[in-house]
Amino acid sequence: MFKSSWVNKGSLICAFMLIAGIFLFSGIARPLGEQVCRNPGPADLDSRYCDEDGDLVADRPKNPGQWLDPDPLIFSYTPVEDPMRYEKVFSELMAHLSFKTGKKVQWYAAASYALQAEAIGSGRLHVAAISPGPAVFAVNLSGFVPFAVMGRADGNFGYKIQLITRKDSDIHVVKDLKGRKVAHVSRSSNSGNLAPRALFKSMGIVPGRSYTAIYSGSHDNSILGVLKKKYDAAPVASVALERMVASGKVNMDDLRVVWESQSIPTTSFGHVYNLDPALEEKIKEAFLSFHWQGTLLQKQFGEYADRFLPVTFMEHWQDLRTIQKFNNVSYTRQNLSDLRVKKKR
Repeated sequence: MFKSSWVNKGSLICAFMLIAGIFLFSGIARPLGEQVCRNPGPADLDSRYCDEDGDLVADRPKNPGQWLDPDPLIFSYTPVEDPMRYEKVFSELMAHLSFKTGKKVQWYAAASYALQAEAIGSGRLHVAAISPGPAVFAVNLSGFVPFAVMGRADGNFGYKIQLITRKDSDIHVVKDLKGRKVAHVSRSSNSGNLAPRALFKSMGIVPGRSYTAIYSGSHDNSILGVLKKKYDAAPVASVALERMVASGKVNMDDLRVVWESQSIPTTSFGHVYNLDPALEEKIKEAFLSFHWQGTLLQKQFGEYADRFLPVTFMEHWQDLRTIQKFNNVSYTRQNLSDLRVKKKR
């Protein structure tokens, strides 16, 4: 009788441990000692995370026992074809980060966006630079928290989507596009097609229905086509327009910018959500205090940036989230794995 009872109790204990293990592994259960989450945050945010402050990124755990204070700090730049080259480019920044935090800093060459996000989610990668689209995946799936981008002294960074028309045109607001011929770059172009389709729709104008959308083949063709009265207007990337103005091919006195998006972030720099708060502040301060003058970073990126600027995911990714939502992007690990590193042309 005693033996049978002991076996039954042992079986129950084993069954309980097995079930608990399954829940812990699946991420359904929260870390031991973690308080109940009053606001799990937006539907896109993985169920492992809380967003009680409503900033759309994972909150730091309430339990200090869940905070990370690693040494060394692991740093990674967005996946590129030649990671050894970029390790050298970022060597001075890594040295500055080490000085400010008092920790060693090691380079991690991520082979893909998925592996980079996985390393963040597991706590093996602590500070990373991630391309704009994959960054939204990393925020929602892995607890990535963007805090800085490369920018300029005037506060500008990344690029904007600009709707241009001729100076003598009667198009003054987006709604004036109704019934017009508007140049889009190509079906796959983000700034020249996908983004304006999403953003214009949010303003009551549906490309292809409110106006005739014609694919020009390139930003340059769209800009020149507007000037030659082939098209009434065109959405283009601000960097493309700036390049044509700088080359002397276009005079801005002949054009008018009717509307422009918020700045679309390029590569963002961020940290894993559960860092020790003191360490998190030291990391942010290291980036924002880094002097670019004479560094390899300036040599590599100085054409469009000379410093790091502070950003927040909630504010600065608003248009990008709208674009992805319009294009039915779902933040799953499979979809992240399907993203490919862009090769240099």
